[in-house]
Amino acid sequence: MDDINGPQSGYGRGNGKFLPLVPSQAPLRADAQRNRRKILDAATDLLADKGVDGLTMDELARRAGVGKGTLYRNFTDKPGIASALLDDRVRDMHARMLQGPPPLGPGAPGGERLTAFVDAYLRHIAGNLDLVLLTESSSPKGRFDRQSYPFWRRHVEILIAEMWTPTAPEPTDANPSDPVRTRAEAVMAVLSAAQLDQWLNRQGRTLEELIPQIQTIVSAIAAP
Repeated sequence: MDDINGPQSGYGRGNGKFLPLVPSQAPLRADAQRNRRKILDAATDLLADKGVDGLTMDELARRAGVGKGTLYRNFTDKPGIASALLDDRVRDMHARMLQGPPPLGPGAPGGERLTAFVDAYLRHIAGNLDLVLLTESSSPKGRFDRQSYPFWRRHVEILIAEMWTPTAPEPTDANPSDPVRTRAEAVMAVLSAAQLDQWLNRQGRTLEELIPQIQTIVSAIAAP
């Protein structure tokens, strides 16, 4: 998906800026909701036991106690299950960014909020790395097809714009070549799951070592 449609949520210090939210699912019947929840709970347990490689549709149907028809009506493949699990976890972080205490939530200067975002985002990605990599590798556009990507990018755009000019208007999609947009996308590139996987799993570095270093890099990218 290239962008997010649907409701928006107020943001910041009452300055009229808005962030798009990942759209909520259409309401399901009570029995369909129960089945979906059973599948996602079973998927969570299966991932904890066997990891992404052990998340097979056959085993998931067995653990959830549902027929294959019910499973495939809800999710067509492993990336779809991974995406649904991530959406639950992303919404929690969205809420903390929009309504939680500063500096991650509103009320702190843009630079402080950006630093807090880098910390929270990297921990979110690291804690769900296999799921994120699975969803991104299943699409030709990778992370750009994730529903949450425009939200993250817009959040960073707004914080960078505030760092440059505290009263700057909200960045829009009308001018994608705007330097604020370019810097926001550069920040998101530094924070990519593939890059984090390279650092953590191929170079053996630790998250606690990486976070302050990446915060410094992001601050340099975002600086006026």
